[in-house]
Amino acid sequence: MKLALNPDVLNAIDPPIAEAHSWIEGREFPAEKPLLDLAQGVPSYPPAQAISDHVAQRASLFETAQYTGIKGIPELRETLASHVSERYQGHVAAENILISAGCNQAFCLAIHALARAGDAVMLPVPYYFNHQMWLEMQGIDPIHLPFRHDRAGVPDPEEAAALLTPNTKAIVLVSPSNPTGAVYPPEVISEFRDLAAQRGIALILDETYRDFLTDENGPPHNLIQEGHWDETLVQLYSFSKTFSLTGYRVGAVSASARVIEAVAKVMDTVQICTPRISQDAALFGLKHAWPWVEEKRVMLAARENAMKRIFKDDDLGYELISAGGYFAYIRHPFENMTAKQVARSLADNQNILCLPGSFFGPGQERFLRFAFANVEESDMDTLAARLKESAAALS
Repeated sequence: MKLALNPDVLNAIDPPIAEAHSWIEGREFPAEKPLLDLAQGVPSYPPAQAISDHVAQRASLFETAQYTGIKGIPELRETLASHVSERYQGHVAAENILISAGCNQAFCLAIHALARAGDAVMLPVPYYFNHQMWLEMQGIDPIHLPFRHDRAGVPDPEEAAALLTPNTKAIVLVSPSNPTGAVYPPEVISEFRDLAAQRGIALILDETYRDFLTDENGPPHNLIQEGHWDETLVQLYSFSKTFSLTGYRVGAVSASARVIEAVAKVMDTVQICTPRISQDAALFGLKHAWPWVEEKRVMLAARENAMKRIFKDDDLGYELISAGGYFAYIRHPFENMTAKQVARSLADNQNILCLPGSFFGPGQERFLRFAFANVEESDMDTLAARLKESAAALS
């Protein structure tokens, strides 16, 4: 007799990245038409050498092999609190910080502290699929806020207000967005915070890609500048993209001390603490690697601009909806094809691996996600030529 498995886990969506990679499994790509892998948003470059050297030195120490406090190394929490306070021109204390094993875990911990089975959490569509998966596995009802391609992927707070229910415990935003790349204006983020505060629920703001934005016009939002920011805001962060530490799995939750205590209780049960070596890498990065981060930000901005440039060609056939951080969201021109059919055709015939919009929620059959951060600026014209060929072949 087979063991019975949790139906909430079985019925949750399957990991989309693994499915996309299965489309090219075992294939070899010719030198004249190499694979353009736009599927998963991962840094295309190693960490700063200084971080790697520091980690190598730390690995020889006994303390590196030991537990840390549940909430993380005090120095890391204090340093991150100071960094966030400076970046957002407000006040965040170490007691407002918990260090998690990546931003995915930060989300899971925060949701577990705020909601339980039968509650609801609002996700704008298209959503980050791991957020949807976790809600499904926990028996929490996702409320899908419809996609607004007419607003370049920026969700509408008024629509959100009409869809909230008495069981809703949080609104989730990701800015810059995964998957659309849309950067939400500070005033829109403030409107969502005001809505959440009026309803007595949390605003969970995932800012994994915030360090690829400039502060030319001020910080990404003004929430932390205001008093009592932590009564509503739960901020999620990842060191993974900023310092190219994806495999180290290190992120953070910033919230009220009361929320952090609840999150810490979950963390102790799930993992006890984030690995010390990962926290050491993150701490060194926060203290010493910002010039290196700025170099990478400029490089990624150039890739983003090159991506936007190729979509100015009306003959391309594909339309750019939004772009930012690591991602671009694309509308394909084929009314009678599903997003997965188009994505499979691009993989099979053009050696372009991207994700169909249907991986990110309902009503996304006309869209594709491109992780432009994976592709060199010099490859964008090649991408454009292949998209043109695809549009002609499938029309």
